[in-house]
Amino acid sequence: MSETPDSPIVAAPQRAWRDWVGLAARLVLGVVLLLAGGLKLGNLEESVYAVRSYRLLPYEVTAPLGYGLPILEVAVGLLLIVGLFTRVAALVGALLMIGFIVAIASVWYRGISIDCGCFGGGGEVDAAKALASYPWEILRDVGLLACASWLLIRPRSALALEDRLFPPVDIH
Repeated sequence: MSETPDSPIVAAPQRAWRDWVGLAARLVLGVVLLLAGGLKLGNLEESVYAVRSYRLLPYEVTAPLGYGLPILEVAVGLLLIVGLFTRVAALVGALLMIGFIVAIASVWYRGISIDCGCFGGGGEVDAAKALASYPWEILRDVGLLACASWLLIRPRSALALEDRLFPPVDIH
């Protein structure tokens, strides 16, 4: 019997490493979102202030966003960590990362010196500190966007709750 790329003997190892990469992507993105949102939940007024510091949105929009963003981050982080509704959670995570990248790039371009407020805090900081941190914050969020992108393409991963609740159907 010859082995083909579709045979279980060849395909199983490929599935295994992809499942573990998916688990790593879920945990990295999920833990970061959970921590970021959780640290802001204790002081939602500070979260609103951080959103306003970007000077991107109308004032009326900043309060709902500042209050809602930490809750959304925690919810998406938890879904990713347990592996439930992974593709939807990854989509929301990807959209969050794109928004964060655009916002940080925007203040960098406009010469506004703020703490990103990513893990609490926010507001104006020393220009040298801001200029030194913006590239690293963008790089971090690009890495998290890569994790979300992997999960959008391949949402199934090792140790995911959705595999227990909604096992793949074998139609062969």
